[in-house]
Amino acid sequence: MRFDELPLCDEVLDGLDAMNFSEMTPVQEHSIPVILEKRDLIACAKTGTGKTAAFLLPLINNLYTQPRAENAVNAIIMSPTRELAQQIDQQMEGFSYFVPVSSVAVYGGGEAADWDVQRTGLQKGADVVIATPGRLISHLNLSEVDLSHVKYFILDEADRMLDMGFFDDIMMIVNRLPKDRQTIMFSATMPPKIRQLAKTILKDPVEVKIAISRPPETIMQTAYICEDAQKNGIIRHLFTDKTPNKVILFSGSKLKVKELTRTLRKMGLSVGEMHSDLEQRERDAIMHEFKNNRVNMLIATDIVSRGIDIDDITLVINYDVP
Repeated sequence: MRFDELPLCDEVLDGLDAMNFSEMTPVQEHSIPVILEKRDLIACAKTGTGKTAAFLLPLINNLYTQPRAENAVNAIIMSPTRELAQQIDQQMEGFSYFVPVSSVAVYGGGEAADWDVQRTGLQKGADVVIATPGRLISHLNLSEVDLSHVKYFILDEADRMLDMGFFDDIMMIVNRLPKDRQTIMFSATMPPKIRQLAKTILKDPVEVKIAISRPPETIMQTAYICEDAQKNGIIRHLFTDKTPNKVILFSGSKLKVKELTRTLRKMGLSVGEMHSDLEQRERDAIMHEFKNNRVNMLIATDIVSRGIDIDDITLVINYDVP
């Protein structure tokens, strides 16, 4: 199904056309009409299925075509990590290019000036606030922020947020929101705790569940049965004759990521590390280097495993069992 078959306004369709978006993914096809109808929604679909557009497009359309409060926060999008919040904000800019809808990304780890920019956006009423739970709670506690006009509340990667211990923060934010709102949840999995959260904050929701498809046949999957002490030897063997290009290696802890980064650099490999101990500017810099092929291999915790869009990945290595 094509986007132009949906009742989206011309300005949103112009943005899609400029970005060369024409055909919908299944999660978009099933979710967008529900959101346009202002129904609550819980959608289960894996990362990489186009969930961000599935909630941003109808949100932008509804904000533009229906009455909304001026100079007030009208929508909140919750994200588990700052990287994902940044990415949602970037896609928001693209999709709303022809639409006068404002947004601000609210997340921690940046410079002191970032706090002031975020506070200004919240207090002056950016239409859409894209936030990590902890940072938004900090602003709610320390700044004069009015959430009484919020009409849309969206949780992206809800299962990941609960895994990270954000349940109380989410409920604290929910309790500051108007009861009369549209609430939308996207999750890669549907464990009991997600169903309980949905039951608590959603009203008569439509449920969308996209079947998990097999990986494309063009993706080759390989497993090495080995002891821990043999893993570095396998990596050395993999790249003896071939330089790694756009490779991500996932490890189970930030301590292990740091150790592997040192070890692989001694092997002569061009590697960068990504974990939560890094400052935001350091994380932005290494991601920029990796995307632009100035670092061949990214050693990371699962901080980049959800919703991060990087083109042309040639190899993903799970150093530890995911």
